[in-house]
Amino acid sequence: MLRTVLKLLLGLLFRVRVLGPADALSRGRPLVLANHDSLLDALLVALFLPGKPLIVLPRVLAGHRIGRLVRRCAECVEPDDSGAATVKRLLRAVRGGRPVVMFPQDRVTTTGTTMKVYGVAGVIALRSGADVIPLRIQGTLHTRWAATGPRWPRQRVPRVTLRVLPAQPFAAPVAVGKGTRRQRINDQLQGLMQQAMVAAEPRRSLFGALLEASALHGRRTRIFEDVRSQITRYGDLLKGAFALGRLTAGFTESGERVGVLLPNIGATVCLVFGLVSRGRVAAMLNYSSGAESVRGACAAATIRTVITSRSFVEVARLQPLLEALSSCRIVYLEDLRGNMRLADKLWILRALLHPASALPETDPAATAVVLFTSGSEARPKGVALSQEGMLASMAQLRAVIDFGPDDKYLNALPMYHIFGLVVGTLMPLLTGTRLFLYTNPLHYKVIPEYAYTRDCTYVFGTSTFLGNYARQAHPYDFYRMRFVISGGEKLHPEVAQLWFSKFGLRVHEGYGATECGPAMAFNAPLGYRAGTVGRFLPGIEYRVVPVPGIEQGGVVHVRGPNLMQGYFFHDRPGVLEPPRSEVGEGWYNTGDVVSVDADGFVTVLGRVKRFAKIAGEMVSLERVETIAYHASPAFKHAAVVEMTRSGESTVLLTTDPELDRIALHHAAREINAQELAVARRVVKVDNLPLLGSGKIDYVTLKEMVVL
Repeated sequence: MLRTVLKLLLGLLFRVRVLGPADALSRGRPLVLANHDSLLDALLVALFLPGKPLIVLPRVLAGHRIGRLVRRCAECVEPDDSGAATVKRLLRAVRGGRPVVMFPQDRVTTTGTTMKVYGVAGVIALRSGADVIPLRIQGTLHTRWAATGPRWPRQRVPRVTLRVLPAQPFAAPVAVGKGTRRQRINDQLQGLMQQAMVAAEPRRSLFGALLEASALHGRRTRIFEDVRSQITRYGDLLKGAFALGRLTAGFTESGERVGVLLPNIGATVCLVFGLVSRGRVAAMLNYSSGAESVRGACAAATIRTVITSRSFVEVARLQPLLEALSSCRIVYLEDLRGNMRLADKLWILRALLHPASALPETDPAATAVVLFTSGSEARPKGVALSQEGMLASMAQLRAVIDFGPDDKYLNALPMYHIFGLVVGTLMPLLTGTRLFLYTNPLHYKVIPEYAYTRDCTYVFGTSTFLGNYARQAHPYDFYRMRFVISGGEKLHPEVAQLWFSKFGLRVHEGYGATECGPAMAFNAPLGYRAGTVGRFLPGIEYRVVPVPGIEQGGVVHVRGPNLMQGYFFHDRPGVLEPPRSEVGEGWYNTGDVVSVDADGFVTVLGRVKRFAKIAGEMVSLERVETIAYHASPAFKHAAVVEMTRSGESTVLLTTDPELDRIALHHAAREINAQELAVARRVVKVDNLPLLGSGKIDYVTLKEMVVL
């Protein structure tokens, strides 16, 4: 009787639905592994999951009144102190074909994402030969029974979904020691729970995700601020997006790629969402790359219209660049404001009240943005990213990093850079995380001051930028900082050491590419190993293809839901070339040589193009640079290849006026590097050329060596 009443009551209040292949619970040996977002989770499973499951009650419910209700509605297992009796009972149940539900976290999440898991579920899966079925309980994270912080939104009766996912393989670790075996079981279990979090993400458009975030967190919630001290609420963001979407739709066509030439300000964010909401594509132009590069980008992606701002053009001195774009229509934001009519204002009001009725339906598979590769080694290419691909990338990162309304991002990376756009700007806005946007990552003294005055908890940057911030900052500037993320280039050990010694902060390195929107691997707190870029993100498949002459590792090819739609090349304007590699269709050849150890940690050895053949052996130019940084950590170094009469040779360009080959040989011996990795020639320079993203401009470096 109690079970029937509770099921009817909770079913009506929370509109509970069960999605996915729930019939899998009635066959085979089902072992259901569920996330744990609130104290209600076990009760909901007991009431609504078919098949009369046996529930392993989390410890937090042992003496709780909700735990008593669960016991009255379903058969439960109480974890004992030794665990042996529990394991035996569960093994009998699984082998007998009865669904067993476990919560591997054994506690309610306080971060909103997957936390540490306990390996007993993995042991049971291996010893019973179970069919491991992930279960995502969605909606309870925002109830009063959740354990997240005070800034997290609470809903009285959110819709709850029990999403059953297809059974996943759970393989036994190879023969290793007992401690290592236990750790690998835990790691596999952790990966499975993270993969389930990504796989359960609903399919929606980018603007649809913004509407959901606004509804969840409230339109009056302050969500971001820019350098002009303009604080923007969700309602302001929606209003700006509706307005710019409406106005730009008057002179652009559906599906058209529209150039965006703007800095990190609120208007840029509104414009990107506005374009996407009306079925246009935001093509983010790199205004720091020069007129020729921007003109080539516009030609490759067949951009006919570029939107910018008169004040920005004046401050950044971009008039020569605009003159080079004579084939494009230049539209200024200041002029758009003057074009607002009464009919437009009434439409915006209607859109704010009923967004679904005012906007055209958008296909999540449609292109959202086009970005352009950095051009650090060759001519930039246009990279088309779909809306669902960008959301998948955010979900992958969300599964391994904890952030939310209690945090505040500091993003100075420009939005024409994939890292700055997706990770630094869109991801916080779509997850209710507060954001402070700054316009120039080169202001090394100013940015730490903003981190201090704005109480920021997350900061992003390339290794070069992070190193300069750390050197210029006061030791207390990052007192609220809890996460420092490096990407875009290899993290130098000296930079990581500086952050740890000066601020007590570990730098977490990500590995990715524009084509992957942006991340492939991340050295996360739940799986960290120094000297690596962590493990591949959930949902990413990879293949390591050997390269003749390179003994360790191989070129990595990847595939996943976050992968680009394709390239726009300068010699085939407007033609989208889908990704393909020697592995097959839909795979992307990263061009990076990596090694993956037995625990899944990835070490990037260098670009396959950045290897030199010296005395018959392949030598990584990144190894040449590593030796230089060990010999002279306070200066900047970069290595390139030059052709000599005897073949390829390595050249080191350095800002250290005292560095010579003798010091390099000493450094090589200290880090056990091969002598062939010592640069054959050392060239002293005042500064190394950088791209706008902070990466070293190797194209210019090669030209400097030739000259």
